Amino acid sequence: MVDVLLPGIAASRVETARAVQSVLHPAGQTPTGAGEAVLFVHGNVSSSVFWQQQLLALAAAGRHRALAVDLRGYGDAEPLPVEATRGVRDWSDDLAALVDALGLDRVHLVGWSMGGGVVLQYLLDHPDTVASVALVAPVSPYGFGGTVGADGVRVHPDGTGSGGGAANPGFVAAIAAGDTTDSSPLSPRSVLRAYYVAPGSLPLDPDLEDAFVASMNSTRTGLDNYPGDSVPVTAWPGVAPGPRGVLNTMAPTVFDVSGIVDLPRKPRILWIRGDADQIVSDTSVFDLAFLGSVGAVPGWPGADAFAPQPMVTQTRTVLDRYAAAGGAYREVVFPDVGHSPHVERPQEFTVALLEHLDVPAEAPANLT
Repeated sequence: MVDVLLPGIAASRVETARAVQSVLHPAGQTPTGAGEAVLFVHGNVSSSVFWQQQLLALAAAGRHRALAVDLRGYGDAEPLPVEATRGVRDWSDDLAALVDALGLDRVHLVGWSMGGGVVLQYLLDHPDTVASVALVAPVSPYGFGGTVGADGVRVHPDGTGSGGGAANPGFVAAIAAGDTTDSSPLSPRSVLRAYYVAPGSLPLDPDLEDAFVASMNSTRTGLDNYPGDSVPVTAWPGVAPGPRGVLNTMAPTVFDVSGIVDLPRKPRILWIRGDADQIVSDTSVFDLAFLGSVGAVPGWPGADAFAPQPMVTQTRTVLDRYAAAGGAYREVVFPDVGHSPHVERPQEFTVALLEHLDVPAEAPANLT
């Protein structure tokens, strides 16, 4: 079995009112206690293991207490189903229960990809406990798939083109089988190298890559977890979201965190992304509409009927509105970096994050 923990990292089991949760933290530091903490939230098909370099970097800096949690259905979290009719609230409610169980007063939230959506939902539900937010290649505020335009308008009321039916069955099967090879383009290792990062930018440490692959394979598969169920429909591409499992939590029928614009108290936001991201992009190769536009999914009805989802544009539009309504955000774009800036450029990522965390609570961030 791969040892997924780096030297200097420890794991703790924390019993909360909702579940038994797993938390990574620097060795020698307890995750419990009053005060503030930086809480890292991973994305889909991953776990807290992807945040270890940042936990060590923040511990070395000595200015912030750092924790990373496994979401239900991932890593060493208690194996529980995901109720998709609530959007991502199963996870945001789990975070709230964890914050309470640890005795924390406030948290700086750092969310990657799907985790970005989770932390924004938490911000909506518990704004007074949030010191700041960092979004790392976040899912659009309007979810993943099934919307068009900067304002996230649904193509179909039922969210056709999003949800569990959008997953590649071969990738799901490879995860379920625990495939650690690179013999198939759909194996977790191959997907990690080709899409989680910009090609060629993965760290050269083979042990770290093995830990990332093990983390991906910790994803629980099935109708109640990843990817979830789907509903057949007559409209292209033939699938609509169902009520169960991971991908359905981000369907536009149940997920919309653009309401952060209306919060009376607006913590500062850092948005970090790579300009070579193929997953969260205005031309995402995981968006069925974009795949249809390039002929990879047959029968695409054309841009007038079903344009690709402009994910980055949607995020920027909401954050611009957030700033116009009294909040503040900073956008940091890493050149030649894919979907995982914290993995591909860990030192630069840490510098940007520490700059964000060290801004006094009463001071606004610069809009860039």
